[in-house]
Amino acid sequence: MNIQKQLLIILMSLAQSSAVMSQATPGAPDAEAKELSAAQLTLDDLRTFTDVFSQVRRNYVEEVDDKTLLNDAIMGMLSKLDPHSDYLPAEDYKLLDDAAQGHYSGIGVDVRIEDQRIVIKKVIVPSPADSAGLNPGDVITAINGRPVKGRMLHEAINELSGEPGTSITLQVLPPEGEQREVEMIREYVNVPTVSFELLDKQYGYFRVAMFNRNSATHLEESLESIREDGIILRGLIIDLRNNPGGVLQQAVSMADGFLDGGLIVSTRGRNATMQMEFSANEGQWLPDTPIVILVDRGTASASEVVAGALQDHGRALIVGERTFGKGSVQSVLPLRNGAGIKLTTARYYTPSGRSIQAEGIRPDIVIEPVELIDNEDRRIREADLDRHLENDRD
Repeated sequence: MNIQKQLLIILMSLAQSSAVMSQATPGAPDAEAKELSAAQLTLDDLRTFTDVFSQVRRNYVEEVDDKTLLNDAIMGMLSKLDPHSDYLPAEDYKLLDDAAQGHYSGIGVDVRIEDQRIVIKKVIVPSPADSAGLNPGDVITAINGRPVKGRMLHEAINELSGEPGTSITLQVLPPEGEQREVEMIREYVNVPTVSFELLDKQYGYFRVAMFNRNSATHLEESLESIREDGIILRGLIIDLRNNPGGVLQQAVSMADGFLDGGLIVSTRGRNATMQMEFSANEGQWLPDTPIVILVDRGTASASEVVAGALQDHGRALIVGERTFGKGSVQSVLPLRNGAGIKLTTARYYTPSGRSIQAEGIRPDIVIEPVELIDNEDRRIREADLDRHLENDRD
């Protein structure tokens, strides 16, 4: 049986399953039934898909294998929905799960793109990069013998990660000195998401870089360590600038730590399982300590949940720029082939019912950044992205 017939049979089975499910919906209003019927694929629709598939595999200027074509078709379907729905091949699916757990397999560097170069911004300690003597400011000029110049830089950056135990060779140019070659073995690196600094001996400054499965616990442990040292904090600063979000439950737990009750966040989606509310438990970490939360246009998703919850309850003063405005929930769903999909399934709402989507959190005190930003990508918010979800609240 050729691939075209196999695809047609699979798609026909999908269409028939959809039809059976819509017919089995008890008490569905006529209008809803007509809408479901109109949404179903016809046999001609399915044949059009297989015709396009067949034409590409037969006539495209270069040969493309069937699996690649099918994966690209899936990616195209998801990418047309909104900016955050995506297909995750097996390797990317595993990397996403590793990041949520607070570690990843790589060399342990945080990099930035500067003047079309890959520059090391931070070296994680301990890590292979730390052991090899890499330093902030070093420029990566080649990866495994392939020069970085002239390549898609994000693609080159992705090569720094990989399976633990695999080797990688970098050409590195220090700010001052000669270029050298460094060979390392990738390994699991723990990514610190919460850092602490004591300001003026009385004010705690916490930088939360993202939310993984340990972020709230690490913040609570730091506060407990401060208390055990006999330090009484007069104020707390939580820096959520450029925090892209992460694990929602950890954001909820962090907000819960500073609230004594009440709603933290709710989600609403088409599926009944996405109609959820998260509320705070009794007891606070620092009940009488004033809190300031720093935000900017890079504060997104789960970090906006924390800022919105503490702002609505009057528990924290929000200072900085209006946030990114990513108020949508992505569910990561596994597939039978080891891959997965990241699918937008709901919207976030703050305790007062505000939708974060394409609007963001407006700070109580607005402070625009002093420095001029040359990279236009950093100016973008959710509302600037193609196919972004609209805000459904006035």
